Amino acid sequence: MTQTRRISIMGSTGSIGKSALDVVRHAREVGECNFEIVALAAGSDAEELAKQAIEFGVELAVIADESKLDDLRGLLTGTDVAVAAGSAAVCEAATRPVDRVLAAIVGAAGLESTIAAVRAGNDVAIANKESVVCGGRLILQEAKLSGVKILPVDSEHSAIYQCLGDGRALEKMTITASGGPFRTSGLEEMRGATPQQAAAHPNWSMGIKNSIDSATLMNKALEFIEAGFLFDVGEDKIDVLVHPQSIIHGMAHFTDGSVIAQLGAPDMKTPISFALGWPDRIPTGVDRLDLATLGQLDFEAVDQARFPAIKLARLAYRNGAAATTVLNSANEVAVSAFIAGKCGFLDISWLVEETLSRYLEGNMQGIACGTLEEIAFLDRMTRKMTMDILGSAKRRMGG
Repeated sequence: MTQTRRISIMGSTGSIGKSALDVVRHAREVGECNFEIVALAAGSDAEELAKQAIEFGVELAVIADESKLDDLRGLLTGTDVAVAAGSAAVCEAATRPVDRVLAAIVGAAGLESTIAAVRAGNDVAIANKESVVCGGRLILQEAKLSGVKILPVDSEHSAIYQCLGDGRALEKMTITASGGPFRTSGLEEMRGATPQQAAAHPNWSMGIKNSIDSATLMNKALEFIEAGFLFDVGEDKIDVLVHPQSIIHGMAHFTDGSVIAQLGAPDMKTPISFALGWPDRIPTGVDRLDLATLGQLDFEAVDQARFPAIKLARLAYRNGAAATTVLNSANEVAVSAFIAGKCGFLDISWLVEETLSRYLEGNMQGIACGTLEEIAFLDRMTRKMTMDILGSAKRRMGG
């Protein structure tokens, strides 16, 4: 199959964005699919964005950080690439007519451009789990109105999507977690962990935020919620299983006792290529799976005492879209505080749990999160609450 497929990438200089461009390069080299890159958007790395824009001959390059506009413009002087900056420009880039928009902006900041892409009638390959956790119901509602497809990019949800078939007679689904760098560590070792140690993922190459989320298992908690929204199932239908080799990415269990699993080497280029190429499969250069060499696959239950994130995800999901937004926003603040040296590793989950508890007991539950404005308001309120909790804790400890 040789065809031209037009795509845009929101978050092109991040880990997922770079992997997606590797997929595009390989597909072009083998002549299987000719991807045409229409627009690229990045946060603040003007130099990398300019290199990508020139290599792929894009129509538009957008930098979210408006202070970097002159840098980007200078780097692209003499080319035919249009240049823009700011969040509104990122959203405009997402609305350009394409076959697929890859939504790979990290954090809740990616929600607005994802909604813009959907409302414009573009199919979306969604790699931004935080936007689904905060606005999953809104995204799916808008997708239904626009008649567009939402294709998962996270390896676990891509696996479930491939295993489900028509979805009939589904009993439950299982997403797997590697266990991260602290899978066998005790609480004392985890308490003293540095950001560098927490970001040292044993299997996957990711950005620092996702890597730290994997260390706390909050990444899996967010994926738990994402699975619930994307596949429209209750929390009792989703299991999380620790699988250190990261070979089985997801399983669908059916009422006749059958279990269908998707396997592959731990490389994000595989689910990215599936989402960009769907309904076709396109070749990638990823390592092929050799089970004989691997020898064995191991599984274990999540240790709730050391990794409370999954328990918190179940609690938030049971309490609705606003509670899942609170969980995500609190986590983003807590991870940023940990990276900045303002709290310890174990404090991340504690801050999320304390913020979620105060939300559930407090007076913010009237926010429906049915619009972008409501989601943004709750996000701001939650971030302030989490920072206040952190500040109070530091004052009590004399920090």
